[in-house]
Amino acid sequence: MTKDDELHYCGYVAIIGRPNVGKSTLLNHLLGQKISITSDKPQTTRHRLLGIKTTEHYQIIYVDTPGLHQDHHNAMNRYLNRAAASSLEGVDVIVWLVEALRWTAEDEYVLSTLASSTVPVILAVNKVDKIKDKPTLLPYLQEISTKRSVAEVFPISALTKKNLSELEHRLSQCLPLAVPLFSADQITDRSERFLVAELIREQLIRRLGAELPYRLTVQTEFFETSTDLIQISAIIWVERPGQKAIVIGKQGRMLKIIGQEARKGIESLLEQHVFLQLWVKVKAGWSDDERALRQLGYTE
Repeated sequence: MTKDDELHYCGYVAIIGRPNVGKSTLLNHLLGQKISITSDKPQTTRHRLLGIKTTEHYQIIYVDTPGLHQDHHNAMNRYLNRAAASSLEGVDVIVWLVEALRWTAEDEYVLSTLASSTVPVILAVNKVDKIKDKPTLLPYLQEISTKRSVAEVFPISALTKKNLSELEHRLSQCLPLAVPLFSADQITDRSERFLVAELIREQLIRRLGAELPYRLTVQTEFFETSTDLIQISAIIWVERPGQKAIVIGKQGRMLKIIGQEARKGIESLLEQHVFLQLWVKVKAGWSDDERALRQLGYTE
């Protein structure tokens, strides 16, 4: 039996919660490496993404999900909810992420989605670093714990990494003994092309106004590696000509800034120099068109 064939505690852990509760930040800090983009805007995460953490004793396959929300008014929102809900199938344990001292209608919707799950649920209460009056946290934890039976409750801070090692140790105890499903050096199931498109979209989300990020997506069109340089060309798809003008900016300044910042993130990820070209194109109504979504990579 080779080392890779030895039994570990190995299985899938879904991270679920409402939009903007910190799921992607939690995943990145559990892995010790950024694979999921982050921002302070909801719907930053649009795809089911696996993050793989392998140690000497266990392999945890984290499933990062889009935020569950009640808005079903267009094809994109319906896709996001399907992607999040389907991620609960076949997992060994669920991390239910809520925000300390905050409970919303969307948290209630997540709770109703969890009702049909039979696997262990660990409640992680995030952003406790922001709570100045710590005694107010205990009644909140007690109240949340009564809403659903959970295996354990962890007050955490995904941002400052508070209690993350304790959370991960507890998660490993919930997994079955099995041969590792992925090689020890693999950290995600997604391709470099996918991760590049996401890093570009992250800069768009962070630098554009409140509504526009929900009307654009990014597609890696060309990706070629040579000895000392990776050449990448990507298309930023928007829905209207006016949106295209905003993304490009006056005399192309906004697009230049987005490209410069995205390139830094891509070079950090790939550990190689990158030449990045960005194009902005219009595809009317793509976010409410099931066929267009599939063509742009939104498949489950």
